Amino acid sequence: MKITSLAVRDIRFPTSQSLDGSDAMHHRPDYSCAYVVLRTDSDDGLAGCGLAFTTGRGTEVVVSAVRALEHLVVGRTLEEITSDLRSFWRSLASEDQLRWLGPEKGVIHLATAAVVNAVWDLWAKSEKRPLYRLLVELEPEQIIAAIDFRYIEDALSQNEALDLLQAMRRGRTERLAEVEQHGYPAYTTSAGWLGYDDDKVATLVRRAVDAGFRHVKMKVGRDLESDARRAALIRETLGATGFLMMDANQCWGVDEAISAMSILGRFEPWWIEEPTSPDDILGHARIRREIAPIRVATGEHVQNRVIFKQLFQAGAIDVCQLDACRIGGVNEALAVLLLAAKFGVPVCPHAGGVGLCEYVQHLAMFDYIAVSGSLDDRVVEWVDHLHEHFHDPAVVREGVYLAPRAAGYSIEMLPESLDRFEFPGGEHWVAALLQEAHRPIRE
Repeated sequence: MKITSLAVRDIRFPTSQSLDGSDAMHHRPDYSCAYVVLRTDSDDGLAGCGLAFTTGRGTEVVVSAVRALEHLVVGRTLEEITSDLRSFWRSLASEDQLRWLGPEKGVIHLATAAVVNAVWDLWAKSEKRPLYRLLVELEPEQIIAAIDFRYIEDALSQNEALDLLQAMRRGRTERLAEVEQHGYPAYTTSAGWLGYDDDKVATLVRRAVDAGFRHVKMKVGRDLESDARRAALIRETLGATGFLMMDANQCWGVDEAISAMSILGRFEPWWIEEPTSPDDILGHARIRREIAPIRVATGEHVQNRVIFKQLFQAGAIDVCQLDACRIGGVNEALAVLLLAAKFGVPVCPHAGGVGLCEYVQHLAMFDYIAVSGSLDDRVVEWVDHLHEHFHDPAVVREGVYLAPRAAGYSIEMLPESLDRFEFPGGEHWVAALLQEAHRPIRE
């Protein structure tokens, strides 16, 4: 099966109108993505889909970066790629001229993730399996062969990783059956966006509790008085046995984070997420020491396996929140899952964005079945926005993700959604432009 073409589109949803996704650093985001389709010469028209999540402006830059990788994918066969996944991944992440724009970080790495994930989606579809099942059914040696251990072998050798995967084969069948019967625990962020007023927050938290969620996350960082008021409101609704998480979205410096949590700590948060810059390993370590027993969670903006390695080595975080398309796609996610298991850090993937719930359900389920073998302190983020645009959307019921059943990585979007929300020529954006053009000019 040969990959014959790569198409990439700039897709943007107007979430800024309702302030969905609003936090201390992103006041009016438009949830968006660079959306990739790899077409093939297969008789049944099989195609692989992938995306890199963005928040509106700048998506066109990721689209351009994806096009810069096109020559590394088009013309290759799926069999050629999957027989040497490590070399394929490195060919994208370390392309000799593009590497200067990274390396393994930033826009080029987002583009790498979109393309790599599209390849895995294509492979899972060709095998007629959901991605998590494809991963679970690979031999440990095949998983290891997909990972680039360069830069992390001082913390996790290939032999250590292989031993871990082989040891976790015990009980794998039972854990797979458990996931497929009972699902994977979720938490909701949809009740706590920073732009929502108190009445809306209270209503949404009550609905979340009624829907079976025991874990609710709120955004903080606007001002401490407002944060404390909203935290008290959410804590009262959740009750003493509910879990309240807080997310600062990188808005604080190290001293500021420690000071803020000395005030917000009275609401007993289960964790504080992104309390400072995602690149500040030592800053995270100091915050963790000084605010214990409140846990520190970070990962959605961690750019590669190397930074995760250092966070683990420094004892800087309690929770790993890898993002499925911030790092370089499935291959690098496998490396982070194994590193987290080596250091005993639970993985609670980030999913606050379009398509991310669809993605990370597969990674979390694979982690439980084949890598960590544990559900202790593990929940996957859920936001209830934009799932209607996907062919096989993620489904959460009674506070748990239901195991995906359709083949692939669950990331294929509906043609009508792509056409309507493509920027700038899609129907929605053309109508918005016309409406703006006809708005009366104020004197």
